[in-house]
Amino acid sequence: MAIPEDIINEIKMRNDIETVMAPYVDLKRRGKNLVGLCPFHNEKTPSFTVYPENGSFYCFGCGVGGDVFSFVRQIENLDYIDAVKFLAERSGITLPQDGYDDSMQKLKNTVYEINRETAKFYHTYLMSPDGKWALDYLVGRGLSISTIKHFGLGAAPDSWDSLIKHLKGLGYSISDMIQANVVAKSQRGSYYDRFRKRVMFPIINIRGKVIAFSGRAMPGEDKAGGKYVNTADTPVYKKSENLFGINFAKNHCDERVILVEGNMDVISLHQAGFENAVAALGTSFTEEQAKLLSRYTKEIVLLMDSDAAGQKAAKRAGEILQNTGLEIRVLLLPDGKDPDEYIKKNGADKFKALLDGAVSEIEYKLLTAVQGIDINQDDGKLQYLSRAVKIIAESNDVMTRDLYIGRLSDKYGVSRAALETKVADIRKEKFKQRQKREIEQVVHPKFDRTDVNPERRLHPAAAVAEETVIAILFQHPNTFDATYEKLKPDDMITSLNRRIYKHICECATSGRNLDISYFGELLPPAEMGYLTSLVNSEKGDKNADAVLKDSIKVILDEGLLRDTRNVKNMSVDDWADNLQKIIDAKKKGN
Repeated sequence: MAIPEDIINEIKMRNDIETVMAPYVDLKRRGKNLVGLCPFHNEKTPSFTVYPENGSFYCFGCGVGGDVFSFVRQIENLDYIDAVKFLAERSGITLPQDGYDDSMQKLKNTVYEINRETAKFYHTYLMSPDGKWALDYLVGRGLSISTIKHFGLGAAPDSWDSLIKHLKGLGYSISDMIQANVVAKSQRGSYYDRFRKRVMFPIINIRGKVIAFSGRAMPGEDKAGGKYVNTADTPVYKKSENLFGINFAKNHCDERVILVEGNMDVISLHQAGFENAVAALGTSFTEEQAKLLSRYTKEIVLLMDSDAAGQKAAKRAGEILQNTGLEIRVLLLPDGKDPDEYIKKNGADKFKALLDGAVSEIEYKLLTAVQGIDINQDDGKLQYLSRAVKIIAESNDVMTRDLYIGRLSDKYGVSRAALETKVADIRKEKFKQRQKREIEQVVHPKFDRTDVNPERRLHPAAAVAEETVIAILFQHPNTFDATYEKLKPDDMITSLNRRIYKHICECATSGRNLDISYFGELLPPAEMGYLTSLVNSEKGDKNADAVLKDSIKVILDEGLLRDTRNVKNMSVDDWADNLQKIIDAKKKGN
């Protein structure tokens, strides 16, 4: 491993995996292990398991796994070296400045620098006489100069190469500009500024670094790319994992976050004193964004447009937020106005009153369920009640169900008993369906090892035997010498297990302790999860020596069968070499 073993071990020792996970996952003791709801996918039944004994974790639902470095790497969206640095800084350990390949980190640092310099370039242009067209637009939208500076807003000149020239003058290469996605390449092979004559919104991450840009065309202009052009995914940016305004909102959202639709909504709310507003980035609200918010607040208020698209967005966001443990409320502004319009007309105090009176998600669903139905007719009333009881049945809180059943009964003249019976029937049916899904997940887990190792489908017996060998070597390291004598990496049938076994051999023969952290830099996250599942399996719990011997035989026999199938395509010399291999393998198997 590139980073010295003693440093990795020191960092692990000072960063207990339970403590590191505490801000992200609510873990409960189950025997010698800990379980909780996986922070990497939505689930209602805990399948995320932490193994304190060896400092690893594994989710049986989505297959994610690894050690404390793997966890930080994925929860914070870092590469391996950055995850090591993150934990080293957390525990006051200084890493050596050389001795490991940090080419990806250097690229990220360069992209960060280019983004910072690009943001400064756009802001300087905005505040210059040439940028008056963009400044007039922003001021005309009601933004103060201090707000414009606070958010670092800017403007891209109506030019094909002004940014390229500026960044070249600072010593940056075209290839690095392309990596940052501020420059693009035409079909003719020439390079051009990606953003031209647009008002620019820098996107800043939770650590205060500029990671991307969103460029808005001027009203009335028919610009290529549409109203907004946004940075594509880069080494430092994934739009599904970030939120506009989170760099400021994180300091003001202990109790509540306001989730709005657009950048201007966020900026207008912050200017009016509501500094806990954020927006998704050029995409619908995602699970990754929900997990990010759940680390900083207790309540989400969904403030979406009142049109059909806004209602659809609110419904989608509500569904995603259901399993975060956050309180979800919905705010509908009168007359279909956006936050900026409402505050300008009515003032911040009235908006605050509306915000405090935001309805619960269930109440919002009940209010919107009436759309398209004439409740003055009996048929319409029954149609609405049918929708309403399904909405009420979604709540797991008995008092909430009782409250809304009572309201429906009083308002529509239907007996409580009838509504309670209908809600109970729906919940009973949903419980049966959930039980069936959970049983199905046990019998056929959502995560399948063939997803990571597709060759397992072609060689199931050999793959299982390979997995068993790997598991036993981790659980009983003293068996390595005897195993290596009979089984070499090239004997493995599937390429993934061959690669893992090769790394095991390199680790063991170099005199290092066989530990899952050795593989953190060698394997991508999906394969790290796969290996962790093997390390914590029960394959080597009983009769390890006998099971190991049988597994090696299965692998070698599969290899013989594979070689035999290839005989018909061999030359005489190759056939003779192959025959010798078969004889040698037979001897090893015995």
